[in-house]
Amino acid sequence: MRDGYTRPSTRVESEGASRSFMDDHRVTLVVINGPAAGSEFVMDREQTVIGRGPGVDLPFRDSAMSSKHLAIEMLDDRCRARDLASTNGIRVNESAVLVADLKHGDTLEVGDHRFQVIVEEIERNAGTYVLPEG
Repeated sequence: MRDGYTRPSTRVESEGASRSFMDDHRVTLVVINGPAAGSEFVMDREQTVIGRGPGVDLPFRDSAMSSKHLAIEMLDDRCRARDLASTNGIRVNESAVLVADLKHGDTLEVGDHRFQVIVEEIERNAGTYVLPEG
């Protein structure tokens, strides 16, 4: 730059580093139908396993759910639901699926529970730096 105080910067990332979907988005599952109706769960891990348990991240008392029913996965550019070979399967927007990308407003049916998927972009403020004179 010509003012003598600033210069163009280059973005440096270490090899293999990348931003994931969850760096820029917040994904919440809201229970809209079922025994846990009204509950909200923020997906704050790269993978969240849902089921009756034991050994799951998000357990439900739901006899129609398998022990480990599905995984919610945060990938580099999207969020997806993946059936973990459950007995009763999963449905996204009323369609039976094994794997499906999840978008804002989608419905996800698991056992006797129906979830609304809320995807929000996280706003990032640009950093301001003051350089010393001289």
